[in-house]
Amino acid sequence: MADKEKDMNEDGVVVVMTDDQGNEYYYEEEMIIPVGDQKYALLVGLHNDEHEHGCGCGCEDGDEDVLIAKIVVDENGEEEYIEPTDEEFLAVQEAYNALVDEAEQE
Repeated sequence: MADKEKDMNEDGVVVVMTDDQGNEYYYEEEMIIPVGDQKYALLVGLHNDEHEHGCGCGCEDGDEDVLIAKIVVDENGEEEYIEPTDEEFLAVQEAYNALVDEAEQE
C-alpha cells in the first residue's frame, strides 16, 4: 500500500490507494474491525463506470478485490490506512470471524 486518500460519498467512505507507479485503486470501507486498541478497515474494491480501471487486480475475472488496512492517525491528526503486519492480519481475521459468528447467532 502506498499513498492513501479518504473521501466521503453518499454510499460511505471511499479510500483511494495509489501504488508506487501512480496507479489509483478505489475501495469502499465496508466495516471497521476493532482489535485491542487498534482499528482495521475491511476495504472492498470499487470497479464501476465511475472508477474506471485496468488495474490488473483480477476483478475482471470475477475475483473480489478485498483488503485489510490498519487505521492510524498521522501527525496532522488525520486517519491513514497502512498495511498490517502478518500477526495483525491474523488477529483481524480472528476478530472478523468472531463478529460473523456473533451475527449469525442473533
